[in-house]
Amino acid sequence: MSETPGIFPVLGLPVHLLEDYAGWLWERLQEQIGAHVVTLNAEMAMQAERDRSLASIIHQAELVIPDGSGVVLYLRFQGKRLQRCPGIELAESMLRQAGKLGKSCPVFFFGGAPGVAETAAAAWQEKMPSLAIATQHGYLSPETELQFLESLKNLQPGLILVGLGVPRQEFWIAKHRALCPQAIWIGVGGSLDIWAGVKSRAPGWLRNNHLEWLYRLYKEPWRWRRMLALPQFAWKAFYKG
Repeated sequence: MSETPGIFPVLGLPVHLLEDYAGWLWERLQEQIGAHVVTLNAEMAMQAERDRSLASIIHQAELVIPDGSGVVLYLRFQGKRLQRCPGIELAESMLRQAGKLGKSCPVFFFGGAPGVAETAAAAWQEKMPSLAIATQHGYLSPETELQFLESLKNLQPGLILVGLGVPRQEFWIAKHRALCPQAIWIGVGGSLDIWAGVKSRAPGWLRNNHLEWLYRLYKEPWRWRRMLALPQFAWKAFYKG
């Protein structure tokens, strides 16, 4: 098993320092050693500053990756030459690895509106027929959720991707990960929508220049209140930190 990754704090939250996050997780997937992966960005960091329960979950996660450009730029400002690791790309890498294991490593997509997880799974299975993916949308009644949790426990997937949005998905994973203790759990936000073709990612040149947030704001202008976390993060991290 590879060594434990180093940690560097960002506004008091841990970020794990690795050159190959997917490789580290791949070893755990093969050895059936569970992990909760948190994809940290500026918005989540500011939410965690206000919510100690969320901060506690982030501290307890086995892997916290630098998902957001603000986090990466802060780390570089501190002399840590890390590349950004978008959660969607890490999840895609893990899906390709799970495909190598076939039915011995079932995958679960949970979240999104009805039909989204199924469409996303179908798109992946078309690309990788060896993938064994089960799905469940995120709009569940309490009774249906109990049945879903029992099914998840019986299936014991090796990789569980939860797309409920931040911070709901982080709380949900922390609450239920004991059902599948050997699984890799990743909160993937809107990745299911993207794989299903409901939404699109920013063009590569925007992502490479740390402007993916601008594309999201253009596509979803209702996010402007949430985007206020970006200047707040910059002020705390670069000027007060």
